[in-house]
Amino acid sequence: MGKFVITRRVNQEYQFNLKAGNGEIVLTSEGYVQKGSCHKGIESVKVNSQDDSRYDKRTAVNGKLYFVLKARNGEIIGKSQLYNSKSGMESGIAAVKLNAYAAEIIDETVKTNEYGS
Repeated sequence: MGKFVITRRVNQEYQFNLKAGNGEIVLTSEGYVQKGSCHKGIESVKVNSQDDSRYDKRTAVNGKLYFVLKARNGEIIGKSQLYNSKSGMESGIAAVKLNAYAAEIIDETVKTNEYGS
C-alpha cells in the first residue's frame, strides 16, 4: 500500500512524496507555504492520478524521461523521478495510479515527545 509522506524543505516549505508499497518515491510535490495547501495537493493527486489526460510526459535536458501530474486547471501538482526508458516512465505512471487513491498520509512534520505521543 502506498503512502503520502509530508516533510519540510530547507526553505521551510511543506512537500509530499508519494511512495509505492516498496518504499520507492513515485511522485514529488511542489513546495507549499501552508500545510493545509499541502493536504489539498494530496487530495488533488488522489483525484487526478486516475485520469490519463492529467499526465504530461516530458524529456529532461539530459535526455531522461519524466512525467508531471497536472490538476484540472493545468497546474502541476507533482513530478516523477527521471527514467532511462519509456517503459520505466509508464511503470511510474502505473505506480502513481495504483498507490495514490487509497494511500495513507504520514506527516513527518509533527513533532512527538520522547514517549512517542
